[in-house]
This record gives sequence, structure tokens and C-alpha cells, in this order.
Amino acid sequence: MSRRRPEYSRDSRRYHDWLDRAGEDILAAGALSRNDRCYNAAAFHCQQAIEKALKAYILLKSGELADGHNLPWLCKRAMRYDSRFTEWLDESASLNKCYIETRYPADLAPGLDYGRVTVYYSMAKAMYRFICEEVDATLESNTALP
Repeated sequence: MSRRRPEYSRDSRRYHDWLDRAGEDILAAGALSRNDRCYNAAAFHCQQAIEKALKAYILLKSGELADGHNLPWLCKRAMRYDSRFTEWLDESASLNKCYIETRYPADLAPGLDYGRVTVYYSMAKAMYRFICEEVDATLESNTALP
């Protein structure tokens, strides 16, 4: 099995594109969480929002597009630039469960209910806000006059 090589990827190399899509995922998660038939989709969009937001932050800081979907791994990459991302490791691990388990049928379903989806949504929104604030702070420091 070969891994996709990021240098040949057609994915955007603009951090703001990734943040825009992450924001769309947050909105989708909020809308889907109100329908009990869409809890899996809502949880998946929570995971996707944070994956894309972390990739945006890493791209802004490193100039490199991170490959992969593992949120704790992406969070640890972000920690290279700001140690405060350690505060989000538990949330990353929790939301990471929403990537595969919510998309494919399994013998053991994730067992999502309104309470669990609400927790995932709250985690994703808080983490998304934190990442957006960090992106803003980076941009401000990059444009500050000496």
C-alpha cells in the first residue's frame, strides 16, 4: 500500500482554504446534531473540522501540508510551534474516534446519542476557536512592525 505523497497532492497549500472548510464542517456538525438520524454525520464533521483546522495551523507555521487524519498526531505536530496545544491532546484523541467509526457500518456501532454528539460538538467548537485565535496571533506577529 503506497501512501499519498503530499508534494503530488492537489490539496490547497493555502492555510485559509483549510480554515474555511473547517468552519463549514463546524456549521454542518451543528445542523446535523439536531437530527437523531444524523448523529454519526455530525460527529464525523466534528473530527473533520479539527483535522482541517490543525492542518491549516501547521501549514501556516511550517509551509508544509500535513498528510494524515490522526488528530493526536496532528496536534503533536502543532505542539512543535506552540506548547499550548498539549491542552488539546485529550480532545484530539476523543474526536479521533469519529473518523472511521462514524462513516462505516460495524458490528459495534459507536452508540452516539444527543449527549455524546453535543460533547463532541462543544469540543470541536472550542478547539476550532483556539486554532483560529492562534492563526490570528501568528498573522499579527508576522505583520508587526519592528
